[in-house]
Amino acid sequence: MMRVLVPARLRKAVRTWFDSRYISISDHRQDIRDALWEVQTLRREMATLQSEVERLRNARPPASSPGIGKADKARLDDAHRLAQETAKALDGVLQNEVLVWQAIDDLRAGRASGQPGEQPCA
Repeated sequence: MMRVLVPARLRKAVRTWFDSRYISISDHRQDIRDALWEVQTLRREMATLQSEVERLRNARPPASSPGIGKADKARLDDAHRLAQETAKALDGVLQNEVLVWQAIDDLRAGRASGQPGEQPCA
């Protein structure tokens, strides 16, 4: 690596520019905590939705009753579509949670190995 004398004003301007482009480690940790809280909230909501689905399944009328009307069919189709979209969204959130924890583990492993000169920029 080559060292060059740089005026203090220019050095300060460059550091300020870099600092404005990257978030601090504490902000990054808070973002991770917020994401984890959101995932836990979604898990609780999914558990509530699953119990509601089970309750509705157990409460539905017997199959021998007359067919359902068009309005009911449309509502059922809409509810099924929304359930599918919710399941896909939750799957994406859980996959992102796995990626976040893998990144955290990678950062911890990098610090534990004591690689000089390499410090992760959060």
